Amino acid sequence: MRASIRTSVPVRHAAMLGVGAYRPRLVVDNDQVAGLIDSSDEWIRTRSGIRSRRWASEDETIVEMATAAASAALESSGIDPERIGCVLLATISNLRQTPAAASEVATRLGAVNAGAMDISAACAGFCYGLALAGDIVRGGSAEHVLVIGVERMTDLIDDRDRGTAFLFADGAGAAVVGGSDEPGIGPVVWGSDGSQAELISQDHSWLDWRDQLAKDPSAEAPALRMNGQPVFRWATVEMAKVARRTLEAAGIDVADLDAFIPHQANDRITEALARSLRLPSSVAIARDVVEQGNTSAASVPLAIDALLSSGAARSGDTALLLGFGAGLSFAGQVVVLP
Repeated sequence: MRASIRTSVPVRHAAMLGVGAYRPRLVVDNDQVAGLIDSSDEWIRTRSGIRSRRWASEDETIVEMATAAASAALESSGIDPERIGCVLLATISNLRQTPAAASEVATRLGAVNAGAMDISAACAGFCYGLALAGDIVRGGSAEHVLVIGVERMTDLIDDRDRGTAFLFADGAGAAVVGGSDEPGIGPVVWGSDGSQAELISQDHSWLDWRDQLAKDPSAEAPALRMNGQPVFRWATVEMAKVARRTLEAAGIDVADLDAFIPHQANDRITEALARSLRLPSSVAIARDVVEQGNTSAASVPLAIDALLSSGAARSGDTALLLGFGAGLSFAGQVVVLP
């Protein structure tokens, strides 16, 4: 007779138990960026809504920023690091391919019992991680999961590129996910469109750069490029559809929302999505991009932290999260804020 395999006892529901953030020390205003791209403060504000952004200094590495944000999330949740069973770290800017940054962060935190891996889904990365974390907890593979979004986008951009230099920034945000008596993380609505992958991508590969360096020591490293207009149209039109599907999947009406927290790509995109969804005036809308810039995978958790810290949103509020970016990848879910 075949032996029976023992399985973990799953929990019924999962929720975010705490959040944390790390914002780099250096604040860079538009005037400091405008000169490099033959632009102005007014031009940047008109096209993005951004007034300033945070850029990491040399000592503010991916691992350092992620560890700081994760420590704050653990403190907020009251969960001891040894109770973390998995660490999921979303990033596209960790230029050291291996080992995974997640494993280094787990060790620094004292999460000695945690599996750890990195996720590459660009600006949708944190929402991907949150969806996976909810499934891991509900399935019983881990009692608690730490989800981190962290980026040093300034390592990827060309500071003279008018399409990206004024947009991107650095930072980290994190959340602890664990079991809950009530649903705290709704069904994920996610996907990707690889046919449009070149709209946001590196202009050449690291292998190409290595080959170029052998011939020309001054060869430029790969930089992130973006075709802004098609991306803007995709984000405002298609992501509004994804947002509606996400609400439907969760059985939530727009009138039931307390907060809308989309990826902080561009305040014009946020405004267009809010109009398309016809959000009531009572819904708090995340606009962290205005002071923080676009931090890719870190933007959603940073925006959650900003809304909670400011009092614009409160623990127990119902929020619609929406991540979208390179890939073209996207993910949405309705959550209860911790």
